[in-house]
Amino acid sequence: MSTIEETKKHLGDLLNEQEQLLKLAGGKNEEILAFGAAYQHWYTKAVKLVELLGPDRLDEFVSYYRADPKRKAMTVETWAIQDFVRGIGPAADAFGKVPFDSNNLVMIRLFNQFQILSSLSTRIDSIFADVTGHLLAELQDSELRTASTLAKISPRAAGTLAGVVLESHLQRVADNHHVTVAKKNPTIADLNDPLKEKSVYDTPTWRKIQLLADLRHLCAHQKGTEPTDAQVAELIAGVSAIVKSVF
Repeated sequence: MSTIEETKKHLGDLLNEQEQLLKLAGGKNEEILAFGAAYQHWYTKAVKLVELLGPDRLDEFVSYYRADPKRKAMTVETWAIQDFVRGIGPAADAFGKVPFDSNNLVMIRLFNQFQILSSLSTRIDSIFADVTGHLLAELQDSELRTASTLAKISPRAAGTLAGVVLESHLQRVADNHHVTVAKKNPTIADLNDPLKEKSVYDTPTWRKIQLLADLRHLCAHQKGTEPTDAQVAELIAGVSAIVKSVF
């Protein structure tokens, strides 16, 4: 199971606890005690997921649970789920009237937390795509820096490494755009034509990649001809430009 699938399952499991927690929150005595234990377990897991998927909603999510230690009075606005778990409720006035129903209010607070958690389900794919893309970009930059350093020792090896970065990047671009490539292990040239035909990029970019494919071939396969320092530098710079502009 992938990380995305695991996260979706984790979120689904937390959301499935809504009915049971609301039922316990609306009960009395033993049910309230059971709610405290079940809710604390749920909240500990849920708050971490909100922190990951919706940091912009985290303060709101926490506010429904955490009581403000600096509050001057216990009102509908300041009372929190934490008070309910601790067994702290509103005091009756001189006429014996309680200002609000704590069971009803905790159910509202809890329902709001579930609504926040549910709304974050739409973010999972995009968040992990952003994280994956960021990590891949960092990896590509690192590999190209290695290629630049390696060029001082072995231009051929440096050019080959840069070519591998470009080939891997174009394969991911093809996957992202659902472009089918006939070969099982396609080369840069094998990927370049289908991507242009699907209008993933324009003719000038296609020509640039074609040139880079030729330079990579020179470095990796033409053993009788040594690539020049200028050619390897052009290959590394060209790959760097493509991976930053073609997605």
